[in-house]
Amino acid sequence: MTTIALFGAGGKMGCRLSSNLRNSDFEVRHVEVSEAGRKRLADELGVACVDEDLALAGADVVILAVPDVAIGKVAAKISPKLKAGTMVVVLDAAAPFAGHLPARDDLTYFVTHPCHPPIFNDETDMAAKRDFFGGASARQAIVCSLMQGPESAYGLGEKIARVIYAPVLRSHRVTVEQMALLEPGLSETVVASLLDVMREALDEVISRGVPKEAARDFLLGHLNILGAVIFKEIDGAFSDACNKAIAFGKPALMRDDWKRVFEPAEIAASIKRIT
Repeated sequence: MTTIALFGAGGKMGCRLSSNLRNSDFEVRHVEVSEAGRKRLADELGVACVDEDLALAGADVVILAVPDVAIGKVAAKISPKLKAGTMVVVLDAAAPFAGHLPARDDLTYFVTHPCHPPIFNDETDMAAKRDFFGGASARQAIVCSLMQGPESAYGLGEKIARVIYAPVLRSHRVTVEQMALLEPGLSETVVASLLDVMREALDEVISRGVPKEAARDFLLGHLNILGAVIFKEIDGAFSDACNKAIAFGKPALMRDDWKRVFEPAEIAASIKRIT
């Protein structure tokens, strides 16, 4: 049986992982430094934590479900206690991309991240329809990267990823550099920023007299149909009026050089701010 030491087991992400790992064929040792986190695990999942040394003794895999800013410190602390061949799983590309993992060639580094349930889906169960984050009821895709280690280790890393993010719709293999393009580049710098602008635009039309509920319904309904056309979810096309509005709107809203956010130096700078 593969033994997993789960660090940060009582945190927001750690609890999700702890819940999904309960029904797996892995032996899991839970590590949590905060009293609140340990209590949460005990009360909600009936899980008892162990100390760090006991968790690491002979562990095959270590999952670091800790904040990005803490990964480098935690990894450096536990690295001398890890046997050769141990797999270290990180849940975000930021710290690995920034070089925060210890320089040990005899360790395997595996990075994985959820895509979260897609807007366009065929979920019918209400719990799944309301599971926006994933890892509970709704199916989601995931991305995985074998940063270093033998090729044979990829299968174990992906198996673990499929358990902690279950139910999984699809699994995509990418590099750590590609994962960094996806987040923070695509998902946060671009998508989150544009969605925040949409919310500001909603507030603006409300401030100009449009009833709040009418404005919200109008925005979210158009986000649904416009997104379905733009992302080829349906075979449709915009009206001439809409195309003219886009031709005017994009240069009014976007800098000409906005795609520079995907340049390696910009991605590195963004990750430096995060970590």
